[in-house]
Amino acid sequence: MTNQEIIAIAMQQSAADSNCSVDDFQSFENKVVISKNSDKARKYLTLPFSCDLTSYGNNIVASVTEELAEIVKAYINKYPIEHCFETPNLHILIEQLKPYDLNVCFMAEYFLPDLNFLRPLQCGYEIRVLNPEEFSGYYQKEWRNALSETRKQLDRLAVGAFDQGRLVGLAGASADCDTMWQIGIDVLPEYRRQRIASCLTSRLAQEILDRGIVPFYCCAWSNVKSARTAIKSGFRPSWVQLTVKSSELVIKMNQ
Repeated sequence: MTNQEIIAIAMQQSAADSNCSVDDFQSFENKVVISKNSDKARKYLTLPFSCDLTSYGNNIVASVTEELAEIVKAYINKYPIEHCFETPNLHILIEQLKPYDLNVCFMAEYFLPDLNFLRPLQCGYEIRVLNPEEFSGYYQKEWRNALSETRKQLDRLAVGAFDQGRLVGLAGASADCDTMWQIGIDVLPEYRRQRIASCLTSRLAQEILDRGIVPFYCCAWSNVKSARTAIKSGFRPSWVQLTVKSSELVIKMNQ
């Protein structure tokens, strides 16, 4: 697999998520499309979107309901691409969403492996590749980023770091779609800053690639520690996404 193939697969997945074509992400003009359900979308997404903005850097593809199409089109065409994903310009969109009882909810940056930089890293601890039956006992709060208690059936592979038999770090892969698995990572607080996270993430990424699947990594833009882990592991920023949800859900998540 090449870097070009990796980004092409990611765009194909984004196209399935957004109900658009791959060419839409490669255009230098913004695109507005109507969101629809898709059995090929990432399994954790709730479709159709009310409003979702995705950018691979060239433009913005907005996947929206019909009633928001003109509002969102005017917004993304008024400001530079990068400013549409941040304040103060974002306040304009937020205000226009209020009559629809909607609000901005999720804002994330996504990373893909760069094969020019992805390589095995060392951390000084025993490393084990784990299959589902081997990590079934680790569905605990310490490992909630690596493994998902509510979506166990999607957890396909993990890599653990062990200190004299004790699990001290865990990277897990969730089969969120057919062609791409998402990596999550946890390290016990007293074992952090020892390169365990980047060691496990890079090893798991290679294991996923060896299976013909594209690994991807996601974090909030403000999560500097997580972004550093991605970079150290051989990942590079690839696309950003902003998703609108009901105001009721946003309020509930803030309680």
